[in-house]
Amino acid sequence: MALSVTQSDPRAVCQRINASAPVDFLFEGDRSRLHPDSRLPWRISPEPFWLTPDQHDILLRLGPAIHAFNKACNLLYHQSVKGLQPAFVHQYLDAGKFERAIDLARLNRVKSHLPVVLRPDLILTADGVRVAEFDSLPGGIGFTAQVTATYADIGFDVVGGADGLIDGFCEAVTHGLESAGDSGPVVCIVVSDESEAYREEMVWLAAALRDRGKSVHCRHPKDLHVDDTGVLFDVDGTRLRADVAYRFFELFDLPNIPKVEFISYHVRKNAVRVTPPMKAFLEEKMWLALFHHARLRNFWDKELPRDSHDLLRDIIPHTWVLDSTPAPPHTIIPDLHVGGHVVSDWNDLQHLSKKERELVIKPSGFTVDAQQSKGVTIGHDVSESDWQAALQSALQLFDTSPHVLQQFHKGARLPARYYDFDSDEIKTMNGRALLRPYYYVIGEEVRLAGTQCVVCPADKKILHGMIDAILVPTAVRQPASESATF
Repeated sequence: MALSVTQSDPRAVCQRINASAPVDFLFEGDRSRLHPDSRLPWRISPEPFWLTPDQHDILLRLGPAIHAFNKACNLLYHQSVKGLQPAFVHQYLDAGKFERAIDLARLNRVKSHLPVVLRPDLILTADGVRVAEFDSLPGGIGFTAQVTATYADIGFDVVGGADGLIDGFCEAVTHGLESAGDSGPVVCIVVSDESEAYREEMVWLAAALRDRGKSVHCRHPKDLHVDDTGVLFDVDGTRLRADVAYRFFELFDLPNIPKVEFISYHVRKNAVRVTPPMKAFLEEKMWLALFHHARLRNFWDKELPRDSHDLLRDIIPHTWVLDSTPAPPHTIIPDLHVGGHVVSDWNDLQHLSKKERELVIKPSGFTVDAQQSKGVTIGHDVSESDWQAALQSALQLFDTSPHVLQQFHKGARLPARYYDFDSDEIKTMNGRALLRPYYYVIGEEVRLAGTQCVVCPADKKILHGMIDAILVPTAVRQPASESATF
């Protein structure tokens, strides 16, 4: 039941947001730590996260910059394969991948295809915005859309609008396709077992689009059928042919996706569009390292628009591929310094002080450990022996599962308000913010469709969705003081 509230009544705002959340559908998970009256597995705020105009401007510029970066990454990989750019680029990006994944990434039919849904993970630091990673297969679209619409209905002018995450999705994945029916091209969102945690929100998104007259459905890979005409699935006893298969499964999971060979056959025939394209090389964190690589600076200078290049250089932290290949003694690792000294060997990082270990080790991609903050080691958050073990493990896995080393950037401490169910009061906590803007690429337009902000307790080093965090959309206002951000 909808509640009539005003923004000036913060308890009522939170109660309405809670009452508006679907029950036993969209936000399922471990509820053992939740208050029995809470429908959401996070803390509810009476207001969105308040971006400054300057922060909002960065988000507006960042979408086109990421799209331009993806174009350049795609070009660099293919030129590396052809010998027009250094061979180490494609050798890095193909490391640990089985042959079929490499073949699918190099199909001529999809050579120019790029992801149309983009989401960076951004840390708000005292020195500005820093990128943790770029994600072209992001979760959270469904529940962020539902929560955003609720805040908009209360009266907040949220970034992307009440329906931006819903309407823009269909526009992006079907752009340029023709359809004989009034409902437009047929879209099948394909969610695998490995991505099961996101199934219900994608079911919700598909239903929301059908309510708008679009033919969008969510299916498990086993529910797909293939014949000479294309990729098919059943809806209410009728078999539909998919114009678009939205791939909500990771490419390391390809062996568990039935009929993937037949699907790729129809991709080559242009009978179905698979998006994001099955290009595993585009889904590697090591692109952040390659962006800073000294041998590639001329390439990035040439291929990226100046504004995009400058913005990315400001916000992408220094990152290095943990390459265990032996190097001559005169080698140094560019831009990596410890105690004012250059580093020439990864073993120089073995015995660092806690302060010097403000570094992060992450799997680059193509493994389950590279998803949802798994496999991440924050140097100053572990013992020296655990740091040494993580570093040695990453180096030993270079040929099969490359890892990256990245500068750690601590999120700024921000005050954030939330509703406490036990006391029936609005409380304040100090937190650190992870900002996740969602962009849709529609032709050459890159649209900021909505944003999700996760404010985690200040003692958390790895920022992600959790029961103790606040999750909200964003809005824009001029801060009352230099320190007022939330």
